[in-house]
Amino acid sequence: MKTVLKRIAYVSALMSILTAPASAQSLLWKEVAPGVWKAEAGIPEKQSLLTASGARPAIEALGKMKPLPFPLNEKEITAGVVDGETYIKFPLIRNEQIFGFGLNFKSVHQRGKILTLHVDHYGGTDNGRTHAPVPFYVSDRGYGVFINSARYIRVWAGTAVNKERQDPSAVRDRNTDKRWTSAPYSDAVEILVPAAGCEIYVFSGPTALDAVRRFNLFCGGGPLPPRWGLGFTQRVPTLYTAEKVIEEAKEFREHNFPLDFIGLEPGWQSKAYPCSFEWDRTRYPDPVGFVNTMNEMGIRLNLWTNPYVSPESPVYGRILPHTATHTVWGGVVPDFSIKDACDIFTGQLKQSQVSIGVAGYKLDEIDGYDKWLWPDVAKFPSGNSAEQMRQTYGLLLQRITAEMFRESDRRTWGLTRASNGGGVSFPYVIYNDYYSHEDFITALINSGFSGVLWTPEVRSSKTGEEWLRRFQTVVFSPMAMINAWASGTKPWSFPEVENEIRYYALLRIQLMPYFYSEFAKYHFEGTPPFRGMALEPGFRSGTQQEVKNTNLNDNPYAEAITREIKDQYMAGEYLLVAPLFTGQTSRSVVLPEGNWYDFYTGKYAGNGEVITVAPESGRIPVFVKDGGIIPMMPPALHAPAAGQKFDLEIRYYGKKPGKYMLYDDDGISFDYEKGNYSWREITVVPGRDGKPAGAISKAVRGKPDNIGKVEWKYMSIE
Repeated sequence: MKTVLKRIAYVSALMSILTAPASAQSLLWKEVAPGVWKAEAGIPEKQSLLTASGARPAIEALGKMKPLPFPLNEKEITAGVVDGETYIKFPLIRNEQIFGFGLNFKSVHQRGKILTLHVDHYGGTDNGRTHAPVPFYVSDRGYGVFINSARYIRVWAGTAVNKERQDPSAVRDRNTDKRWTSAPYSDAVEILVPAAGCEIYVFSGPTALDAVRRFNLFCGGGPLPPRWGLGFTQRVPTLYTAEKVIEEAKEFREHNFPLDFIGLEPGWQSKAYPCSFEWDRTRYPDPVGFVNTMNEMGIRLNLWTNPYVSPESPVYGRILPHTATHTVWGGVVPDFSIKDACDIFTGQLKQSQVSIGVAGYKLDEIDGYDKWLWPDVAKFPSGNSAEQMRQTYGLLLQRITAEMFRESDRRTWGLTRASNGGGVSFPYVIYNDYYSHEDFITALINSGFSGVLWTPEVRSSKTGEEWLRRFQTVVFSPMAMINAWASGTKPWSFPEVENEIRYYALLRIQLMPYFYSEFAKYHFEGTPPFRGMALEPGFRSGTQQEVKNTNLNDNPYAEAITREIKDQYMAGEYLLVAPLFTGQTSRSVVLPEGNWYDFYTGKYAGNGEVITVAPESGRIPVFVKDGGIIPMMPPALHAPAAGQKFDLEIRYYGKKPGKYMLYDDDGISFDYEKGNYSWREITVVPGRDGKPAGAISKAVRGKPDNIGKVEWKYMSIE
C-alpha cells in the first residue's frame, strides 16, 4: 500500500509541474549582461558547458546592442525538479518557427522534433546525436534560449501536447475528418535535463539574428582566424613522408594552385590509435628542418591527433594518474578538467611540435562512436561523470590547445570533431566522416544558429562534375579544404574541370579581404559569417507539409514530410550562395525582398521572388544584395603575410547607396585584443551623372594599414 501511495504522490507531483500554469519552482530572472537573462532551476551542477569552455562574455560588445526587455511572458515559462531531474517548459505560438539545437544535417526548422542532445558521430539521422548538440535554439519571434547543462538533454520541440495547454487544437475524428493528423499542434518546447538543476538563459533580439549575436557574444564572440587560415588547405595521405609532403607542395605551385597550410594525418606520429605525440623518425627524420622548409615555402603545418595516450608515449607515466578508468584503443583518456593533465599533455605538444613552428591541430575522434569511446559507467579522477565528460571533452581539448597557441602570441586555425555550447570563440572548424554534399550544406546553415563552424570538406568524387560542385562550396565556407588522407586526390585530379577548380581556388584568395572582415564581425559583433536564410532580413519562406506516400499500408498514419529551404545560405553580409549538386544544370533560388544581382556579371536577378537559374558551365550561383560592396584582392598562391601590402579591387553591385566596414590587422598575432586593428569605411553613392562614386576612409596613423592601390569596379552599370 505504501508503494502505491508513493507512486501516486510521484505522479501527482510530476503532473503538477507539467500542467501547472506557473512553475513548481519560481524562476527568478536576472539580467546578467545586456539583453541576456539567467535563471536557475534546482541546484545547478558545477560542471557545465560554460565552465568547461571558460566562456567570457563580451560585455562591451553586448552593451553596444539595443537594450530590450525580457522577450517572453515570464509566467508562461515553467520549471521544476522531480526525482533528481529538471523539467523545463517554454511557450510557443502558432506558426512560430525555431532553429538551432546544434549541428543538424537533414533539417533547418526544428519545430516538431524530438531530440536527445548527445555528443556523438553523426549517424545519418537528426535525432540530437551529433558532433555539436548545442542546447540553444532561436525563434523567428526574436529571442533565444540556452540550457547550460553538460548532460544528455531531451527536447520535445513542439511535439508534447499538454492537456492544460494554453492554445488547444481541435479534437478530430480520424474516420470522418480529413484534417486529422498524427502530430497534433503543440504550444511548447519541453526539456528534460537528467540532473537536479541547471542554468537557463534567455537572449533578446529584436530579431532572430540579434538573438544569435547576443548568444555568440555572451560566449566570448567568434574566433578571428589568422589570414592564412582562410586560404586553401590540403590534407595529405596518412603515410606520406617529409619528402612526399614537400613534393606535393611544389606541385601546387607548378599547377598554379594556392596553398596556405597542409594537414598531416596519423602517420606523422610514431604511434597512433593510441598516440605517442612524437614524430615518426622514419618518415620525418628531421622535424625541425622539415617544418622550416615548409614555412620558407609559405606553407604552415596542421597535425592530426586524438588525445588517447599510448603506453609508448613519453608522457604516459606522468599522465596516468590523471586518466579515466576506461581506455580507448588501449590508450588512457586524460581528464582535461584537471590542470595537471592539461599541463602534461600540452607540454608534450609544445616541446615536440609547437615550439618548432607547427601551426595547428586536427582534433579527431573525440565525439564517438559508443562502441569504442568510454562508456557512461567510466569514472574520471576529477569526479565529473562520464556523461559530462562526453558532452564537454571537445570543449576542453579545444580550450587547452587554443590557449597553448595564445601563450606564444600566434593565432591558430584547426579542425575538431566535437564541440558544444559555449565554444563559440574557439579557433576550430567541425568536420566528420559523413559525406553527403546536400546534407553538408544543411549543416553549414545550421552551424550559424548554434555558435559553431562547419566545413563541407572535399574528399573524393566519382566524376569531374561532382568534384567541381563539392569544391565550389568549400570556397564559400569557413575552411577551404581537400581532405585526401585516404584518396590522395589533388585539385587537378579531374583534368576536365581543372581550370574551373583553379578559378575557384584563386577566387577564395581574392575574397580574403571580404571573408576576413566578416570573421572580424563574428568576433566583435557576434554575427555568424555563414548563416541560414532565416536570419536574413526580407526572407519570407517557411515550411510546407506534404504527404508523398498516400499508401496507408506503407504510411498508416499519413505522415507528412517537411519541405524547407535548406540548400542556400548567406556568406557574409552581402553574398547569397546557392550550390548546385551533381546532376543539376539548373535550380530555383528564393531571393529575399530587395534587389539582387549576379555576382559574376552584376546583372539584375530579382526581388523577393523565386527564380530559376541555369548558370553557365562551371559556375556556382552567387548573388549580391543591392548596395553590396565586396572588397577583393588580386589572385595569389598564399594569403598575405604579416605587414604585406595588397591591392584592393572594390566591387559594387546595384543602385542604392552602399556601405562596408573593411577590417585590418597584422593577420597573425593577438595584438588586435590590445586595440591594434582598424576599420576602414567603404561607401558608394550615386553620382550626379547617375554613375556611382566610391570612397574609402584613410588609414588611421599608427594602426595597421595593409592596403595598397584601390581600384573600383561598378558591376551593375548598364
